[in-house]
Amino acid sequence: MSKPVFYTGDRLLSSVDINGKRPEIYIVESNRTAGKTTYFAHYLINKFLQKGEKFICLVRWQNELPDYTNAFFKTVHNLYFDKYDMTQKIVEKKYADIYLNDIACGYVVPINSCEYIKKRSQLFCDATSMFFDEIQTETNVYVPDELKKLNSIHTSIARAEHKMVRYVPLFMCSNSVSLLNPYYNALGITGRLNSQTKFLRGDGWVLERNFNEYASKAQQQSAFNRAFAKTCYTDFAAEGVYLNDNTAFIARPTGRGRYVATIRSHNSDFGLWQYDADGILYCDHAVDASYPVRISACISDHCIDHTLIGGAGVLKDRLRNYFVNGAFRFKDLECKQAILKCLSYN
Repeated sequence: MSKPVFYTGDRLLSSVDINGKRPEIYIVESNRTAGKTTYFAHYLINKFLQKGEKFICLVRWQNELPDYTNAFFKTVHNLYFDKYDMTQKIVEKKYADIYLNDIACGYVVPINSCEYIKKRSQLFCDATSMFFDEIQTETNVYVPDELKKLNSIHTSIARAEHKMVRYVPLFMCSNSVSLLNPYYNALGITGRLNSQTKFLRGDGWVLERNFNEYASKAQQQSAFNRAFAKTCYTDFAAEGVYLNDNTAFIARPTGRGRYVATIRSHNSDFGLWQYDADGILYCDHAVDASYPVRISACISDHCIDHTLIGGAGVLKDRLRNYFVNGAFRFKDLECKQAILKCLSYN
């Protein structure tokens, strides 16, 4: 095998957004072990050593605080900073101060501490950038209202004297897990990606999709991974495919369909169409707002004039029967996710 080539974010960090302006959100997604975390850990620590610029590392939960810096620093210690030690001190179980050779260099901030951070934003006014690793979770478990809380934290950190807001870039890293993660949905990335996308720009953000061939081959040649070669997790780790996404049954039926229901999921409406000739139900973004049958996927989506599907056993069983028998089709993954949410509700 040739000499390994690890990820470098130089191109990403020099990119402009869709308006030709400097982004404030930089996202990189790749297969595992490509070197994303190592690159940004080195980048942030170097910025502190050269310019005294402190950084914030984001995690989701307070229970991730203990020993966070051991894992963060371990990726770069022997490679770049063998003369340094990194330590941390947890403050009121809400966040942690980070020290490099006993000199304060940054903070670890849980997203779930957003209210605490909001009330003490002045403590973090010396931080100049933020880093969030693993923005896509393999379990699809996120902090409740995670995007809202992350936005609150950034707003708190970006406060400044003598002006309304200051520039605080957020660097986000992720393995390729699911197109339907909340960040891609919120930024409108999900519907714009295809297998050929390498760089994607939006208003205030830029995304790089990187595939490290060396990392992929190393994963494939691992004896452990060879043993599980036919599992989807091995595909996720080695090939950069989406672990939680299955594109089966994403197709538009032929012929003429009739509208049968509106489904509300994740605060969005989806149309459910019946194709009698083929015995197929089809979910699309096209909605007939006048149609009286309106279904809420779960309690958080429930609103006036909607039926909560958890209490509509016959309807739920009917939809499940179509799905189990392969008689559902979907416009895209978002439509499929909406139906799955309905069927899995209990």
